[in-house]
Formats: sequence, C-alpha cells, structure tokens
Amino acid sequence: MAQNHVSGMETSAISVLKRAVELDHSSRFQESLVCYQEGIQLLMDVLKAVKDDSKRGHYREKIKGYMDRAEQIKAHVSQMKEDGKYHEQIRISEDATGHSYESLFKPYISSALTEVWVEDPYIRHTHQLYNLVRFCEMLLKASCKVKRIHLLTSQDEADSSQQSSALAELKESLSNQGVTLDLQFSSTIHDREIRFDNGWIIKIGRGLDYFKRPKGRFSIGYCDYDLRQCQETTVDIFHTKHTKTL
Repeated sequence: MAQNHVSGMETSAISVLKRAVELDHSSRFQESLVCYQEGIQLLMDVLKAVKDDSKRGHYREKIKGYMDRAEQIKAHVSQMKEDGKYHEQIRISEDATGHSYESLFKPYISSALTEVWVEDPYIRHTHQLYNLVRFCEMLLKASCKVKRIHLLTSQDEADSSQQSSALAELKESLSNQGVTLDLQFSSTIHDREIRFDNGWIIKIGRGLDYFKRPKGRFSIGYCDYDLRQCQETTVDIFHTKHTKTL
C-alpha cells in the first residue's frame, strides 16, 4: 500500500480520535463513543498496512488505550441508562455548521430501532416539509430497519392543501419503502421531541427547523446540511426504557 495512502488514513484517524476526546471531555459520551469506534477502526487499518515492527507496536498501544476508554464509556452509559439518569446537552451556536440530521442523530440510532415518534408543531411550510423528508431519508439510510414513523403536528390553517398533499405524497413514498407514516394533528401541540423505540429521546428547541435559509439555490450548504449554517438552539438527549409508553 502506498505510503501517502497510509499517511492519509493516519491523519483521518488522528482527526476523528481528537474529536472523540473533545466530546469525551465535554461529557457527550454517546457521540464520543461513535468517534472512538470510527477512529479505532481507522487505526486498525493503518496497523494492517504498516510493516515496521516499532510502528506496529506504537499503533497497538494506541489502539488498546482508545479501546479501553471506549469500553469504560460503554459501561458508564449503560449504567446511567439503567439508573434512568442519562442526559446529554448539545448547544448549537448561531451560524454553526456540521449539524446535519445524520451528524445529530447517528449516535442514537441502532439496529434495534424500528419505530420513531416525531412531535413538532411546525411541519407546515415548504422548507419544513422538506426537513421532514430529509429526516425520513436519513432514517432509511441508517443502520436500522424503521418500519413505522409517527408524526404529530399542527395543521396549517392558512394553506392546509399544500401541507396535506405533501404529507400524503410522503406517506405513499415511505410506503413504497416498506415504512408506515402515521399522521395526527393537534391544535394545542407546543413541545418538540423525537423518540426512538430503542429508548432515546431527543428534544430540540427548534424542532427539525434549526437550519438557516441558504443564501441561494447554488450556494454551498443548499444540498449538504452539514455545510448549512444553523440557528442557535439547544438539544437535550435522554434515555428511557419505556419510550413506547410515554
């Protein structure tokens, strides 16, 4: 394997693991665990490609250290979940980037996830409806087998026809993917939260609508939400063993 390719993998591993340590120190344990796992895999790929014994020993030592920390985090998170005390908070600052739905929700999606509840009063306007579509696409691409998505929102009294037709189209499209979309409307809904049947609850101050409008249709961030600027908001993450009864 070419030396520059190995060097590139090592650089990627260092970057991911540096992020893991930063998240770890910020007590964002579930996110840090994902980064530790990705970084460890990258270092293992480097180890396979390196022939020098001294370097191999160095990488083995590093991998062991990160694996030990990842196991400690797993145990810590499992205990907090068992005690019903798990809570993380993420503060998304004004104009921040790197907070696509994939980035935000990935740490909490597992192969056990089959059912999702979305409660958001503002799935009305065109950009909000597109946000819901992107959220559903994220779930379909993730390492889970979602079979049912429940949406509780409010009706758009000004233009209910657009909202109704858009949600009906999404319902049919999801059905073609083997996913059922259950729709319910409430005139009193205010709080915003997303619940997964693997126990995770994510409360976003602005719901799914925390992205700023792009400067134009051909501006960076128009398609890739990791490059889209955000509005300031707070994300609270909890875990419960009784999500379906909430």
